[in-house]
Amino acid sequence: QVQLVESGGGLVQPGGSLRLSCVASGSISGSRMGWYRQAPGNERESVASITNSGATNYANSVKGRFTISRDNAKNTVYLQMNSLKPEDTAVYSCNAQFLIEIYWGKGTLVTVSS
Repeated sequence: QVQLVESGGGLVQPGGSLRLSCVASGSISGSRMGWYRQAPGNERESVASITNSGATNYANSVKGRFTISRDNAKNTVYLQMNSLKPEDTAVYSCNAQFLIEIYWGKGTLVTVSS
């Protein structure tokens, strides 16, 4: 069982930046890590993912603005979010996919507003 805890959310003005962190209670080595978000009234959507070898994938809506990275030694995955827009407002959750198990964090709220 792996527990995931996100942090780094908050209130930021449009155009601002935030860095989210997701710390796992156990090793994330070998896993595919992802960030997802869910805005009020919307379905959860994938934002970015990174394989154990470092290959990344992004939603079209965040390409060029968000960067996902991981540090297996720290059991942590990050999401650097730049040029934030009001439509980025959502609860952001991280996800760890192993061969059989999938784990989710509870999320951190990001609000982009002036």
